Amino acid sequence: MQPTSHSFPANARAGLADPILQTALGLARTGFPQRRQEAIARLPEFEELREQGRAIKDHALANLDFYLELYERNVTAAGGQVHWARTAEEARATVLAICRAANAKIVTKGKSMVAEEIALNDHLEANGITPVETDLGEYIIQLRHEPPSHIIAPAIHLMKEQVADAFREAHTELDPARPLIDPRALCDEARTVLRPRFLAADVGITGANFLVAETGSSIIVTNEGNGDLTQILPRIHIVITGIEKIVPTLEDAATLLRLLARSATGQEFSSYTTISTGPRRPGDLDGPEEYHVVLLDNGRSALLGGEFQDMLRCLRCAACLNHCPVYAAVGGHAYGWVYPGPMGAVLTPALVGLGEAGHLPNASSFCGRCESVCPVKIPLPKMMRHWREREFAWRLNPPVYRSGLRLWAALAQRPALYHALAGTASRVLGWAGQLRGRFRSLPFAAGWTAVRDMPAPQGRSFQSLWTEQQRRSERRR
Repeated sequence: MQPTSHSFPANARAGLADPILQTALGLARTGFPQRRQEAIARLPEFEELREQGRAIKDHALANLDFYLELYERNVTAAGGQVHWARTAEEARATVLAICRAANAKIVTKGKSMVAEEIALNDHLEANGITPVETDLGEYIIQLRHEPPSHIIAPAIHLMKEQVADAFREAHTELDPARPLIDPRALCDEARTVLRPRFLAADVGITGANFLVAETGSSIIVTNEGNGDLTQILPRIHIVITGIEKIVPTLEDAATLLRLLARSATGQEFSSYTTISTGPRRPGDLDGPEEYHVVLLDNGRSALLGGEFQDMLRCLRCAACLNHCPVYAAVGGHAYGWVYPGPMGAVLTPALVGLGEAGHLPNASSFCGRCESVCPVKIPLPKMMRHWREREFAWRLNPPVYRSGLRLWAALAQRPALYHALAGTASRVLGWAGQLRGRFRSLPFAAGWTAVRDMPAPQGRSFQSLWTEQQRRSERRR
């Protein structure tokens, strides 16, 4: 997937003007947050679990080399094979080589953001291999030739009528007069079409929510069961994931699993939690003949030890997206790459470069909701500020923006002048807006007034009221 994050302003305007998208986002805006809150209310120790989850991930990252090497030894001992990929190109080449060795024609895939990150489907198709997405949301957007707009609900931007249109266009072997209004009918049709492809696949590819160092296991969570069919039925199972998914023990994974589903979908646990350790053993009734794990770096190790290391704690639960007012207004496609929302505003510049993704850290109101709901307490607003600082230091901002910041900084360093000018501006604006109480447009404020009125200042400034309150407190002492 080629990033278009540099076009975020235009992408956002298109999203705001799309009535179908706005309807779909409106339906999703309350569902995820409400279900999360209800699930957390049933778990009094949730905040304690958040602290434990953060500590587990921080420990794993501080000892990443040790745990990755331990994981590789245990995968090998279980009969599997680990492949190390420094870049997206190496990861694609590794997966393709495994598929070619198996003479694969059809590959089934569970949902994997890393596979999206490295544009794996396009690479397989270009080399004569047919990838079939088996997660329902991913299958829908594959039919529509679209990227995902959400990291756990990839088709959240669509209405059921659009899904029906995509099915009618793709499933031409079925009765064209069939009714496709009810969501259950859509699910049944997808199941009917996908079942033969599960059985025909030569290779199954999944991501991993966690990798367990002590056992060499990979863990996935799904609500459809497609992940199990993807990794059990084909002769070969490939896990492709980032190096940051490692955790030391199964007990650590269990702690994080208690956080993951509640934060993502408001469930106590996902419908399916599947642990895979190596290929089929003698006596096993099913399972793959070969088990491969492709561990992708692709810029992740560069974050270790720096101001963005905390981003590697991310569980990909999407809680930050679900609570972000910016994401809820413009949708995931506006962000222009695989990872949208607040987590994407931090991760995308790290992976594709600040020159491409510099708009994303600025697409935030800094309300702090993303950090407050993150199950492992990632300080997303702080890291977005770090990216803004780098953008300014590297002279990537427009000259007008940089000049405005310099002027503001010069005034902020001279409090007396700042307060005098602010007071004068407030009085002038208050006088000018006293008739209507608001402004439809103002010089230098077009970004605000283009979509909302600017209230006219009323009464005294916060600073003057604060100073007066402090003086009163001192006199009472």
